[in-house]
Order: sequence, then structure tokens, then C-alpha cells
Amino acid sequence: MLRAGVIGLGTMGRHHVRVLRAMEGVDFVGVADPSGDPHGAAQGGRVFISDEQLIEGGLDMAVLSAPTEHHEQVAMRLAGAGVPTLVEKPLAHTLDAATRITEAFETAGLVGAVGHIERFNPALQAMRTKLEEGLLGELYQIATRRQGPFPVRIKDVGVILDLATHDVDLTAWVGGSSVAAISARTAHKTGRPHEDLVAATGVLADGTVTNHLVNWLSPYKEREIVALGEAGALIADTVTADLTFHANGSELNQWEELTRFRGVSEGDVIRYSIPKPEPLMTEMLAFRDAVLGEPAAVVTMREGLAAVRVAEAMRLSAREGVTSYLEDDEPTTA
Repeated sequence: MLRAGVIGLGTMGRHHVRVLRAMEGVDFVGVADPSGDPHGAAQGGRVFISDEQLIEGGLDMAVLSAPTEHHEQVAMRLAGAGVPTLVEKPLAHTLDAATRITEAFETAGLVGAVGHIERFNPALQAMRTKLEEGLLGELYQIATRRQGPFPVRIKDVGVILDLATHDVDLTAWVGGSSVAAISARTAHKTGRPHEDLVAATGVLADGTVTNHLVNWLSPYKEREIVALGEAGALIADTVTADLTFHANGSELNQWEELTRFRGVSEGDVIRYSIPKPEPLMTEMLAFRDAVLGEPAAVVTMREGLAAVRVAEAMRLSAREGVTSYLEDDEPTTA
């Protein structure tokens, strides 16, 4: 049995506790949070005030879901103790901090993962499979919309680090290519020091165009990813975990007026019937298997670092009003 612990009992931390308690092969031993456990999430596990106390008790795996600004100091203690760790996204609040965490786990030879949970959404997993099978042919564009009301739990970061990192990670993963350049504009409308809206346009290394609209200002929740290619479009709704294919039409249009206005005709529409396991359970099972040394598709810290690098490039672009280009170590502008 793997002894597992959770550090940070916010919204995601409580969900991690629930999932770990239900997992086979895992012995949930306790949680650590300076505020204790006011919601009773531990349910029999020990509650520690500090992460040091939890680590000293002995862990085989840990989930770090403390506020982003504390990720580096806690992750470094876990790496020093030799504990394989899944860090909730984003990996860290700065590119330098994310780099130090990644290098610490790699140097120690430890499994280090990042909680980019959208990769484990059934709709996106199915989308990636369909793209790999060549359903759309040449891929032209990936566009994402992630909008909704402001979550009061967020205090230390803006939408770029908290939300847009999901989109840049899943776009590169679904598209099978890294982000090469990105241009972004932000808005501050809620009186906080961090941005609450970002609109970004980019390009992957293989030439695929990308678009991201992310905000905490919309009175409705929207989570949609569209992959557009030469044979049609795939639309994933990650709220409902539905995947829909809109094929390009193969029938000649007999109505001249419609033909005049359509560059691509409408074809069949298919909503796929796919299994829909809980993404967090799928993610944590993959992390458990990686810790056991089994083949597992976790989001590595190196991949989490790449998402933070793109986030830094977005902020640089918005601040300077220019396009940011992604190089090996630091975003640059031109």
C-alpha cells in the first residue's frame, strides 16, 4: 500500500482527499493545512498544521494543493524528503520557481507530476484520439473558451496562471506540438492586482493557429475546445464531457444563393458516445501507477514548466503590447 498525503485543503485539496480515500492500493494517512480541517475532509486521516509534520510521518506519494505562491517551498521539502509528488497546476507562480521545482525532482529521480486535469477529461482524451487517427486531416486551428464567474477561492494569481495554463497545456497536448509564439491582451475589471480577462492568439510549432478567451467576468460557465481541420471540426465541451464532430459536407448544394455564401458546406453531425469516468480519478490513478513504476500518462513537471513558460509569455506580451516568442529558456518579444 502506498502511504499518501495531501497538503492544502482548499477546494481541490478536499477533492484529492476524497479520491485518494477511494483508490485501491493507496493508504490515505493524513492532510496538512495551517487552518486545520474545518470542513472535516480528512474523515479519519490525521490532520497536521504544517507540511513538515506530515512529511516526517513518512509518505510514498503526496498531492500539493496549497496556494500557488507556496508551491516552491513545499515542493522543495517534498523533493528533499524523496516523496513523489503531484503539484496542482500551475506548477509555480513564476518561471524561475517552476524551473527550480522541476530540476529538483529530476535530479532526485522522483516522479513529479502536475495537475493539469483537463488532459484527463473524457471529451479531450477522445478528441486527441480522433486527431491521431486523422479524422480531421490537416489541423488548422485550436480555439478554446474558458469563461465564468469569479471564484472567491482565488487570491494569489490571475486568469493567466489559474485558467489559461489549462488551455495552453491541453492545446499543445491535443495538437501534438509545442507553442511557438503568442500574443495576448488583458483586462483588470474587478479591482484586483491580477488580470481577470485574457484574449490570446498564438501558433504551434507545426503552424497550427491557436486562440484562447479566458475570463472571470462572465455570468455563465463555458468550457469549450474546438479543433478545426480540412475535414471538419471537433467540439469538446469539458463541462458535460461531450465530443461532437461536424463534418464538411460532400453533397453539392443546389441552392445558388447558399452556395455563394458558404466556403465550406455543412455535413453530418455526430455526437460520440464515450465512457465518462471522473477526470480527477483518472489523473490520480495515472499518478499512482507512475509511482509504482508502471507505464502511466501523467503530466510531467517538465510539461507543467512549459505551461508556466507560455503563461509568462502571455503576460510579457500583454505588458509590452507585442508578440512573445517561445525559446528554450525564456520568452522573448519582437
